[in-house]
Amino acid sequence: MHVKRSVTEILYMLMGTCLAGFAIATFILPAKIASGGVNGIATIIYHLLGWEPGLVMLGISIPLFFLGMMVFGKLYGFKSLGGTFLLSFWVSLFGKLTAYNGFLPYVDRMDTLLSAIFGGVLLGSGIGIVMRSGANTGGTDIIAQIVSRFTPLALGTALFLTDALVIVIGAVVFGFERALFAVITLYLSGQMVNFMVMSLGTKYAKTAYIVSEKHEAIGERIISELHHGGTLINGTGVFTGQDRPMLMAVVHNQQINALMQIVHEEDPKAFMFVHETYQALGEGFVPMQRILTLQKKKRREQDGKNSG
Repeated sequence: MHVKRSVTEILYMLMGTCLAGFAIATFILPAKIASGGVNGIATIIYHLLGWEPGLVMLGISIPLFFLGMMVFGKLYGFKSLGGTFLLSFWVSLFGKLTAYNGFLPYVDRMDTLLSAIFGGVLLGSGIGIVMRSGANTGGTDIIAQIVSRFTPLALGTALFLTDALVIVIGAVVFGFERALFAVITLYLSGQMVNFMVMSLGTKYAKTAYIVSEKHEAIGERIISELHHGGTLINGTGVFTGQDRPMLMAVVHNQQINALMQIVHEEDPKAFMFVHETYQALGEGFVPMQRILTLQKKKRREQDGKNSG
């Protein structure tokens, strides 16, 4: 089972990085679209200094991985490092084959728009496939994860801020119009990551209910591998009349496939059902205090409007 899982993860990583590298080298980079992340930084540096984009991406990412390993552990770093090496390789390969000119002439805005659309869709699809393997392509995502862990900022907010900074720099270098195209690419890639990673939906998080005699082992792996907790709910089997504890766990969208794999490995006979979680508050998700503060602010504004 572990061998089959490892082979599947490697295939996902190869296919995903290949698709993402193709998108960067043939659509995003030739169109001068700095849509955030390490690939956006590499795009800016390539057009300013002519440096090899794949090597630039690798050079930026490696120090970040060591930082990620210090914060999240060695396994996190090794998986992310593998994804980055492969992505950099594919970007360089496809870039050399096309001389970083892509497939479009870029004589008008339509060429750039098409690159923004197709580049975003292909990039997001590739990253999503990589994430299904339990790995990622790292880069500035690691910074966002670290910021989210040690500050009140949610992961999505931290990701937005890091990508927004790259887009702003791209606007200075390539112009405001290219920055707008970069926003399109960023949005589409994000939607495709959601679609590829989460075949069960696209809400913020998932709540899984697991009925298994191995609930203790499953719970321990949820804590150690997914860095989330869980709650045991006492229940009774209707048919047998025996006690059947049920484990409830809330995880981020991108972790649901890893959770299913854990449950299957520990107990192939387990029963598990999953549903969407519209909003997850508390440790590991959105800080509850921040939501309450925003709600109080909205109430004050509404009261002000009503009194006026």
